[in-house]
Amino acid sequence: MRSMTTSTCELSNLLMECSRNVQCWVLLIQSNNMQMMEQIVPRQDDQIKLNDYEVSSVRKIMSQHKHVLLNMNFYQDIELLQGHGINVADIKKLLGVGICTIKGIMMTTRKRLCDVKGLSEAKVDKIKEVACKLLNNGFITALEVTERRKLCYRISTGSRDLDKLLGGGIESQAITEVFGEFRTGKTQLSHTLCVMCQIASETSNFKGGKVIYIDTENTFRPDRLRQINERFKMDQEAMLDNILYARAYTSDHQMELLDFVAAKFHEELGIFKLLIVDSIMALFRVDYSGRGELAERQQKLAQMLSRLQKIAEEYNVAVFITNQMTADPGAGMTFQADPKKPVGGHILAHASTTRIMLKKGRGETRIAKIYDSPDLPENEATFAIATIGITDAKE
Repeated sequence: MRSMTTSTCELSNLLMECSRNVQCWVLLIQSNNMQMMEQIVPRQDDQIKLNDYEVSSVRKIMSQHKHVLLNMNFYQDIELLQGHGINVADIKKLLGVGICTIKGIMMTTRKRLCDVKGLSEAKVDKIKEVACKLLNNGFITALEVTERRKLCYRISTGSRDLDKLLGGGIESQAITEVFGEFRTGKTQLSHTLCVMCQIASETSNFKGGKVIYIDTENTFRPDRLRQINERFKMDQEAMLDNILYARAYTSDHQMELLDFVAAKFHEELGIFKLLIVDSIMALFRVDYSGRGELAERQQKLAQMLSRLQKIAEEYNVAVFITNQMTADPGAGMTFQADPKKPVGGHILAHASTTRIMLKKGRGETRIAKIYDSPDLPENEATFAIATIGITDAKE
């Protein structure tokens, strides 16, 4: 076992010195670039009481190192269950279905856990009980939410005007959807983000990271990434090596790939920063046709979007999806200016955190409009598609 980072090691030692009654489990997970993600989970037995000095000391340490503890709380590994009476075999069964963290257990219904081969209702209840204690998944104050939100980051799009529209870029712990007609820049933006994600921000806490790209339309081009990278002069081979690509052929295959994504994010905790799906609806439109299959399609789509939401929150990554548009038969009856609408209906509309509509402008200029967002005002920005990717539009 390798040594911990200084701040976490000091925190662990201070906690242990405060009281023999505070037990800490430290799980060290090594990633490819040798970063160590630490998780400290204090537990106090019901029969044991801390004296006033010990309580005040622990609270002081927790307050001083709040940012460290918040970051560690994101990656509570499922192996922690072993210290609370859950056997290794049952933990492996959970890992086998893509449940890799304590938060992942809380995000999974009892019904789905009971469907895992070898897990009885009694075992599921025990696992849920332990996970609830470890995660403290109850109500918290808005101030605590504010502290947790500090872990969010934003990935630049390559255009300062577009970044400004998005409050800094593509947000982590959220699904950002862009939709528009053909040639509006959806895939070009996806390719630019693959490169931009690897560049550390000079103005925020974003340090850069790897990307997973799920391609449903066979439009992914490594040569295009090389062109975009000419702008930033990173090593071409290293840049391409930081992008994990998968071609999805059916909507079922697309869903199966998300299980691999979750396992990969768990394997390399904190290293992957962006998940791209281009496009989210293409295969669903092929696999499910006509009104007779619409209900089944929307149900499957809802399950996939729920999985994406959980991945974004569980691993603190940004999820970026592209979407197509379709003719709106009812637009003529309501005198709408644009008789087209994004595919996916209300299911996709409610699942996306931020929705951006792209429109064609003059030449290579494109217009992005905030279509829906919980915190961004409805506004527009222009950007351009160039050989070096997404850039600011020329005056």
